Amino acid sequence: MNRRLVVNATLSLVVGVACLAFAAHGVAWGAVRQALGSLDATTIAIYVATLLVAHLFRAWRWEYLLRALGVWLRFDRLLLISSAGFMAILALPFRLGELARPYYVAREVRGTRMSTLLGAVAVERIVDGLLISVLFFCGALGSASGAFSHELRVAAWISLIGFFGLTAFLVAAQVWTDRTIALALRVTLLDRLAPAHAVKIGDKLRALISGFRALADRRNFALFLAQSVIYWGANGLGMWLLARRMDLAISPNAAFVIMAFTGVVLTLPNSPGLVGQFHAAIKAGLLAYLPAAVVNTRGIAYAIVVHGVQAVWYSAIGLLSMIALARTGAHARLRDAVHESTVGEEIG
Repeated sequence: MNRRLVVNATLSLVVGVACLAFAAHGVAWGAVRQALGSLDATTIAIYVATLLVAHLFRAWRWEYLLRALGVWLRFDRLLLISSAGFMAILALPFRLGELARPYYVAREVRGTRMSTLLGAVAVERIVDGLLISVLFFCGALGSASGAFSHELRVAAWISLIGFFGLTAFLVAAQVWTDRTIALALRVTLLDRLAPAHAVKIGDKLRALISGFRALADRRNFALFLAQSVIYWGANGLGMWLLARRMDLAISPNAAFVIMAFTGVVLTLPNSPGLVGQFHAAIKAGLLAYLPAAVVNTRGIAYAIVVHGVQAVWYSAIGLLSMIALARTGAHARLRDAVHESTVGEEIG
């Protein structure tokens, strides 16, 4: 496990360095510092207000996926657990932080398997990916000829096809569970190379797939979708308001497309703290709407502010939530929770 973490950390650093190299290319740092220096407290406060709305709905919507699994939590507990999980997603490389919320919920609600909760996380991530991929694709399709680079148009097709495929997998795994598990074990050769481990892994896969049944609960899934729209809407609105206050003349539609493209990029294995990834994605998105000279000055300043404010927000709220959870006596300390959720120990 330690070896795997070292490999993941190394790869995440490579991703971060590559993204930073793209983001930093051609940047006029003097103009960037000037743009950052002209920021006022009101601009930051407006953006933080939209982050607050997004944060609340991002946490609240998971309640409806959990309800479909028969798991009930008070909203205050769900908010603390979700906030700690969001911080872990930001901090840990290669999406390892996604394990934190299932870990805490499994400790909170005895008899609930962590693998099943990971299935609910998979539904959340794939539905999010599909929503923003559709938005990104429609933006690329509806843009003026030449506005989007060939690479961005290809990325729009790949993300849309990829997330449609993953959504189809969620449905197929629910309908043909045994066949899906058998296929997974056969493709990985586990059924031949390590039959004893294959049985255990097959059991975990079955529990994971059982977490997909949130898709079949129409009422709760509809509420989850509605709150997801509000969550992404608050994100896009915040990015547009911040862009306007930083003198970036982009339309609301452009801001939502840039948000969607950034979201697609961030679904990939992430660098630590999303450093580089955030900046490269926003720069690539802005280049579809603004001249390179503007993007490499105020645009990079904008990317730094978006990432910086979000990093501080999620880190601060996450740390406070970790402290609150630890004080209840029902949860491990911060380093224990991060370690055990990274290891992915089965609970429940």
